[in-house]
Amino acid sequence: MLEVNELHVFYGDFQALFGIDFRIEAGQTVSIIGANGAGKSTFLKTLCGQLRPRSGSILFEGRPIDDRPPSTIAGLGISMVPEGRRLFPSLSVEENILSGRFSGRNGPWTLERVYRLFPALQLHRNAPAMTLSGGQQQMAAIGRALMANPRLLICDEISLGLAPAVIKDIYAALPQLLQEGVALILVEQDVNTALSVSDYAYCFMHGRVSLQGQPGTLSKTEISDAYFGIQ
Repeated sequence: MLEVNELHVFYGDFQALFGIDFRIEAGQTVSIIGANGAGKSTFLKTLCGQLRPRSGSILFEGRPIDDRPPSTIAGLGISMVPEGRRLFPSLSVEENILSGRFSGRNGPWTLERVYRLFPALQLHRNAPAMTLSGGQQQMAAIGRALMANPRLLICDEISLGLAPAVIKDIYAALPQLLQEGVALILVEQDVNTALSVSDYAYCFMHGRVSLQGQPGTLSKTEISDAYFGIQ
């Protein structure tokens, strides 16, 4: 579904990503782990069109997207749940969720289906979004992304700042997101949680892929070394 080859990304003269290769197939969950500053968010911004690569290629379902604007990429079927949720403070919960329809894509995700996935949101549908708890705000951000009916859903640090019980509830909903062949990129600093639901994993360090493989084949020592840069 998504194929990235030799991706190099800069902020001005500062190089942030060095030759990243990445693959994900329909129906897969692929996690990206790494410490702060490893390049994870830069990679996601590049996939979504917020940054342009200096060189390399990004193919989504066989089409090059590395020179496309974010609105076009969203229309093709890539949707992101951003770090920090970034709900619209002036809108209600339901208005925030419905704003995900801007891409105009048709598909299985409707407001009613989002409410079935996260019943707590329906109870607060008319409340200002920022009055929700942190976990409920994360559910609203996921619902907004699903309303775009993505083929590829990207979740950036969805467990950040949430209580363990809330994280468990959100992760329990992930299998339903993968229906209809949707692929999921999961970016997390919570290594164990991310690997527990992933088919494949990449570890980023200093803008490079320091380790990759199926989670069951990666030892704790390998992961620790790749995460912290221990030689």
